Amino acid sequence: MSKQAIVTRQGNLFEPDSPLHGKVRGERSVMDFPFFALSKVPVDKELEFKIGKLSIQIRPSATGIATMYDKEIILYVASLMAQAISRGEEVDQNFTFTAHDFFRITGVARPSKRDYDRFTDALERLQGTQIKTNIQTGSKIEKGWFSWLSEATAEYAVLPNGEQQLRVVKVRLCPWLHRAIQLDGHIYHYHHDYFRLGTIERRLYEIAHCHCEGEEIELPIELLSRKVGSTAEASKFKQHLKAVEARDDLPEYKLSLKDVVPSEPRLDTRGRRVTKLDTVVVLTPRNRAPIARLETQAA
Repeated sequence: MSKQAIVTRQGNLFEPDSPLHGKVRGERSVMDFPFFALSKVPVDKELEFKIGKLSIQIRPSATGIATMYDKEIILYVASLMAQAISRGEEVDQNFTFTAHDFFRITGVARPSKRDYDRFTDALERLQGTQIKTNIQTGSKIEKGWFSWLSEATAEYAVLPNGEQQLRVVKVRLCPWLHRAIQLDGHIYHYHHDYFRLGTIERRLYEIAHCHCEGEEIELPIELLSRKVGSTAEASKFKQHLKAVEARDDLPEYKLSLKDVVPSEPRLDTRGRRVTKLDTVVVLTPRNRAPIARLETQAA
């Protein structure tokens, strides 16, 4: 989004949708796969992830790839859409909301100027970041590139002292996600503590929320790394998971690591058997049920 797309007006330019009530809701594909950068600082290089037959390519905007914190806006808009559908309302791709309601939902009690600046920067990255994926929504696959927001416009009120205050935001959601919410209907509620988590912890929560469904699951650490969207070295990613295990502060789920004997013997270049154990990550609902295994990701 260009800076010109953020307009400053007195009075109301848009009529906002109904405020969001209840929990934040997310669509399964956006929860399950790594569409957003984990870094807090701008990522200005293209990212690509392959999980089984599924592929995701992400191109940065002029200000970098949309981050996990920028994703909060997408979750909020998706929640508005899901709320409207649950009421039996017709929904198109356009949504109008107040900055106040967004900050209320994401737990920012008294937003500062810095919060507002971050918000408008996030809008710009969400509109500028481009995605190409073969993940289908609404029984369709998009061959070209799309952005999360095809349009994003913010209305500012000019205060008597000359300061500008963000009031109302209008966005147009991409068809890919609009189809997923409207036609596929795989919608999950988010725990309110989600917004307190770091970026990797948010991804761990989302993956657990998609796959546990009352059951414990096991994932090879290499598969989990790809699904999280980590670009760190394997040892650093494992170290981070150990810290998560020690803190045990993921909402609704527990994470633990265990070493297991490889299912198939591995040989080194000299034909000798490698005895190194594989690391498996176990995600367990706080109310545990029988175990399930997630070994591969199908298309």
